[in-house]
Amino acid sequence: MKTYIKMYRLCLVVTLVTLFVACSKDDGDNPIPTELVTNVYAVGEKLNGTSYLPTLWKNGEAQYLNDGSNEGYAYSVAVSGSDVYAVGEEYTGTNSVAVLWKNGVGQNLPDESNGASAASVVVSGDDVYVAGAVHNGTRNVATLWKNGVAQNLTDGSNQAYANSVVVSGSDVYVVGEEHNGTNPVATLWKNGVPQSLTDGSNYTTANAVAVSGSDIYVVGREYIEGNYIAVLWKNGVAQAITDGSNYAHASSVAVSGSDVYVAGKEGDIATLWKNGVAQSLTDGSNNAAAYSVTVLGNDVYVVGHQYNGTTDVATLWKNGEPQNLDQDLSEGYAYSLFITQTEE
Repeated sequence: MKTYIKMYRLCLVVTLVTLFVACSKDDGDNPIPTELVTNVYAVGEKLNGTSYLPTLWKNGEAQYLNDGSNEGYAYSVAVSGSDVYAVGEEYTGTNSVAVLWKNGVGQNLPDESNGASAASVVVSGDDVYVAGAVHNGTRNVATLWKNGVAQNLTDGSNQAYANSVVVSGSDVYVVGEEHNGTNPVATLWKNGVPQSLTDGSNYTTANAVAVSGSDIYVVGREYIEGNYIAVLWKNGVAQAITDGSNYAHASSVAVSGSDVYVAGKEGDIATLWKNGVAQSLTDGSNNAAAYSVTVLGNDVYVVGHQYNGTTDVATLWKNGEPQNLDQDLSEGYAYSLFITQTEE
């Protein structure tokens, strides 16, 4: 039986990197100023002419993560020191396989025998956490891998997905959804213990999670009265970001100080919400979506895609200003973002 898991819930891991400028001294005890160099990493998929391939962009330069023999997608990226991690899936011709790439080298995550997909990656110390789903032959099981060892978050009796993972101190937070027999239910797992974010009466899904101090922020969507609305849950309490007049979803969340940023779409417009106030990243003339947001100092970075009248182009917005990730304007989609700063 052919099983192919295409994770449409794009989870998106958001990491806030705050670094400080340091000074060294020369032989004369005079301070030598150092320059901070910003590196922008994004992952997604790019059409190579015939197939979509998992792709990593570093400062706009694209690198395919496989040799092109299998179609695939990269959904999440994280950087630790000199190591760059990405996760996603490849289609083998029989089923999909969850893949972790480290510095461009892929490793299949167990168990891929019936199909699997990896949606989110985060690095904490020496540990690498990946959230996703494994097909058990009947349905998908929400799964967390720690250093390649799988932990089932659900028992397999209901369809379930894990879409995003973050680590705060000794706690591991995962969000996704588990079906209750009637609807998917947005779910938060803290250290493997589930908490339903809704009563299950409506279709809901949780796409991303961020932790700031003692506060837990989750974003996703809920189907209400004939349309999907974008939703932010803070410590389990829901706040509708959109009014339901247009289809909407929230894909990513980042917290900087007292400000909460959410990336997603409303109608055909790629949208960034700051403290619940919408900023349109596109004018709505063509379909577009924002999938990941990261804040660094005073700069807000978002990635996604926008249709240019001919094709969908992977796009980076910095403080609302768009730039194409691929200068050749080939078809592509950027799903996740990670920013680093290094001294030179």
